[in-house]
Amino acid sequence: MRIRGATTVAGAFAAVLLTAGLVAPAAPAATAPPEDYYAGTEGLSGDELKAKLHEIISEADVLSYSEVWDGLKATDEDPADPDNVILLYSGESRPKSANGGNQGDWNREHVWAKSHGDFGTDPGPGTDLHHLRPSDVQVNSTRDNKDFDNGGSEVDGAPGNYTDGDSFEPRDEVKGDVARMVLYMTVRYEGDDGFADLEPNDRVENNSAPYMGRLSVLKEWHEADPPDEWEQRRNDVIYEEFQHNRNPFIDHPEWVESIWP
Repeated sequence: MRIRGATTVAGAFAAVLLTAGLVAPAAPAATAPPEDYYAGTEGLSGDELKAKLHEIISEADVLSYSEVWDGLKATDEDPADPDNVILLYSGESRPKSANGGNQGDWNREHVWAKSHGDFGTDPGPGTDLHHLRPSDVQVNSTRDNKDFDNGGSEVDGAPGNYTDGDSFEPRDEVKGDVARMVLYMTVRYEGDDGFADLEPNDRVENNSAPYMGRLSVLKEWHEADPPDEWEQRRNDVIYEEFQHNRNPFIDHPEWVESIWP
């Protein structure tokens, strides 16, 4: 289960256990982005800010699809068990070695569905760790390429997640994460690199069009579930160890409203 912040008492208790050698060390704390990473964004808003952020975050290394496995094992490592990863939708901790395509395995979930813009698993949008997360194979299949919205029936194997014929609603603990991953993709991929121009819209059933909805709901999720230390640390790991770019909406949540008022 993903834990979003411990109490002082719980932290003290954990420290005693750590000293006694009964628990593994906690994951390193998140760090601030380099001071000059967002240079040039001062005073910008709307399309101008979006264009500047695109310029900044497009300076990135690109992974192969096979390299994504190792990336996710680092970015989504369970702080309580370094041999496991935390699955996005279920919140379950599952062995890193259980990656694959069979029932009971976890695989590589494209939060921005790879058919929305038809980029598949191509290096670039198809391998961008900022929107790829570990997910149970069957839950991933249930999500399929649906847009995001509220409502539906609870998903088997992932309590707190809901789906219907044209949309998927993730559990409350990761709603904001999902929103920020989708909005990152719309800034990173603007159609100037051989891939489609990805954009958010306020509808579902986008199918293979390069759009993802529902924007109004994603903004609500972003506000209700702000970035936490887990998400910030994940941003750090991608920046420091893999792609060397960042999700600006984790570092500056206020930029969502500035670009999409």
